[in-house]
Amino acid sequence: MSSILGRVQRVRHELKFRDLQVLRVQTLSPHVRSVTLTGESLADFVSPSFDDHVKIFIDTGAEEPVRRDYTPRGFDNAACELTLEFALHGDGPAAQWAAQAEPGQRLRIAGPRGSFLIPLDYDWHLLVGDETALPAIARRLEELPAGARAIAIIQAPDPADRRALPTAAAVELSWVDDGAAALALLRGMALPAGEGYVWAAGEAAEMAELRRVLVDEKGHDKRAIRAAAYWKRGASAHHETLES
Repeated sequence: MSSILGRVQRVRHELKFRDLQVLRVQTLSPHVRSVTLTGESLADFVSPSFDDHVKIFIDTGAEEPVRRDYTPRGFDNAACELTLEFALHGDGPAAQWAAQAEPGQRLRIAGPRGSFLIPLDYDWHLLVGDETALPAIARRLEELPAGARAIAIIQAPDPADRRALPTAAAVELSWVDDGAAALALLRGMALPAGEGYVWAAGEAAEMAELRRVLVDEKGHDKRAIRAAAYWKRGASAHHETLES
């Protein structure tokens, strides 16, 4: 795998803070809301990787704003627009803000500080995650070219949240109810032949177990897995990349 693995790279970006305004909002499904922000400072916004993150700053009236990480779902430098998608489950400050967001409101963001660039030309791509990972998975599927092969396993307990995900790639898409179902499906799956890369994100314990299954049970090269804990049960503002 060295030929492709050697091209996976990390790049750093100059950290910039941007004060933006909500341009439009859209309800994509019962528990997902899209918020498009605008501002002249987005003219030089960069986000070369589908799992990049910007930090948003939410004013809750406390001394310091609440900070949360979100994936740039899409951006247009010429139009100075940036779109984020919010899962509305729970009562966290980011979900509360997104649920009431409307045009004209302000939001400060920072980043991305860096990107992890995964080549598009693997023989196959496996994408696994829950609703917090859906923006990154949807963006990756959009970016994969015709001729690419992808397998996606996405948690969405409410069938109404299981929407179409446009892509030119050949995709085997499975929606499941929870993390246990995702792991069961993965365990029963024979990984395709050839060089493949696995990207996964979701709850910390579930992602750690997924990584273990891939490496210990499936024999997949740990260097060809990027698993991230986007959240952790019992904790707030948890975000980490799981390493071997």
